[in-house]
Order: sequence, then C-alpha cells, then structure tokens
Amino acid sequence: MRLYRAPWSTNVQRVTMALAHKGLHDYDETVISYDDRSPVEAVSGQPLVPVIEFDDGAVVADSMAIVAALEERFPDPPLFPVDPAGRAHVELFCDWFNRVWKLAPNTIEAGGDVAALSAEMDAHLDLFERMLTGRDWFFYGAIGAADLCAYPFLKYAASRDPADDEPFHRILDEHQSVTGRPHLAAWIERVSASQQRGL
Repeated sequence: MRLYRAPWSTNVQRVTMALAHKGLHDYDETVISYDDRSPVEAVSGQPLVPVIEFDDGAVVADSMAIVAALEERFPDPPLFPVDPAGRAHVELFCDWFNRVWKLAPNTIEAGGDVAALSAEMDAHLDLFERMLTGRDWFFYGAIGAADLCAYPFLKYAASRDPADDEPFHRILDEHQSVTGRPHLAAWIERVSASQQRGL
C-alpha cells in the first residue's frame, strides 16, 4: 500500500490511526507539499489528502472512505460494529461530523461570523461531553471509527503541539476547550494513549 499524506493533516491522522489499529505498518508513504499537489493529483485525479493506493491498484480518496475500505479488506480488529444497525449509527455520526460539525471551523477559516460560529463549536463540545458520559468511547465499548473520525479535530480542545502552526488547527485550538468537560478531556487522553500504544 501507499499512503499519500501531508504534515499535520487531521484527515490523514484518521487513516494512520486506522492503519495502526489494524496492525498495518508495512506501507509506503508519499508526503506532498501544499505548494505541489501533483503526486496525489496524478494518482487520484484530485488534490486532497489522504489518498491510499492498495497493492491491487485500487485508489481510494477521502479519509473516512479509506477507513471503510480498510475495514472491508482487513476486518480484524474491527473499527465498525458488525450488526447493521450499529454500523449505521456510527456511519451517521461520521457523516454528521463531516457535514455539520466541520462547517463551523471551516467557515471561521473562510472569514465567517467568528462569535456565532465559536458559540456553535462550544455547544457541540457540550454535546460530545454528554455523549461520553458513562462510557469510554463514542460507541459500543471499544475504540472505533467514530473515535478516529472525531479525535484529530477534538484533540485541540486539550492542547496543540507548538510545532503545529496550521491556521485551521489554530482555529480548533482557540475555539475549543475541555474546561468543565471532564468526560471529553478523559476521552482525548484515552485516545491519545491508545494511539501511543499503536491502538
């Protein structure tokens, strides 16, 4: 396999976490520059990372589509529930996160109403805090696709690596906080620890 990635990419981190969870460490990487996206454009016909190229030549773009493709090809250990209803719940969460949650920080980056959008992000953190009440992970008692979908973005509520100076990540840092949200803070620490252990 070959993973096309860029430094500090939140969407790429979703995929690297899924690869680690499944014990898939033997893959090649092509690191693109944001000033030169030609390598990923050549393989996928579009400029965004991540993109993965499987050994059989199949090419998949979009982070959560890649996670689903990895699940199909390497089902153990799983990232999605086996039962159809459970899987649908996780897929719905991930779709909401991408289509709804991401809208506020993306609009801040584009020059939108910072105060209103920041308040929306804050309200979403309260929602996550309630979701994590009495549980370690978002769904079904084990780390899974929903956690991988959200963590690379929500981790900025706890801290930001000083070397990470991406403008979008500064927005995530400045407009999110775990203060008063102990369940969210514990979840961020839990996912981080799992990542350090190789999931």
